[in-house]
Amino acid sequence: MLTIANLVPDLLGTYGDGGNGLVLAQRARGRGEETLLVSMELGDELPDASIYLLGGGEDGPQRLACDVLARTSLASRVADGATVLAVCAGLQILGLTFSVEGDDQYAGLGLCDVTTTRGASRSVGELRVRVGERLLVGFENHGGRTTLGAGVAPLGRVEHGRGNDGTSDGFRTGTLWATYAHGPVLAQNPWFADAILASVLGYELEPMGTVADLLYEERCNSLTRS
Repeated sequence: MLTIANLVPDLLGTYGDGGNGLVLAQRARGRGEETLLVSMELGDELPDASIYLLGGGEDGPQRLACDVLARTSLASRVADGATVLAVCAGLQILGLTFSVEGDDQYAGLGLCDVTTTRGASRSVGELRVRVGERLLVGFENHGGRTTLGAGVAPLGRVEHGRGNDGTSDGFRTGTLWATYAHGPVLAQNPWFADAILASVLGYELEPMGTVADLLYEERCNSLTRS
């Protein structure tokens, strides 16, 4: 059984981030995998899952979500091999520290050597990131500047938008995947969902010809023509 858990979506689910769990579950089921999608709401125990999802949210909910998750066994689950996909605010709290209103620094979950400070301006708009041979497309809305420590590789190279710092976006280290392309980024980038699933399931996935896959290819083609 492949269990996928949305973590505190009542705090980190501002931009429809719950769609990422639906995409992962459906694409896993499409490959014949028995899959369970669950949510950890405020006050719930951390579920035992293979994939944990962290979404985006405003400053206050972001701090509260970090406090709540710091009191769970998430760190030990990750140490034991669980995978995390984090977007936007979720990306920031995975690191050592992050800044919110007034430039105050707060301790993150400390799962990787990443720090986030407040940028001089907010970045709002389309985000395009080159990840290997693929293009990740999405939307960003954040004021952070994220610095990756030694041994933490960026998820990809920014072609349009800011991401971490105008050059790179997100990070990939161990079983942690993170990007500033918030909301249901996996719905826009089904290949990204398959990459995460393949890393968890341990085998290469055959392509799927869903509407989402076709729309992704058409969007990439339109960007090439423009």
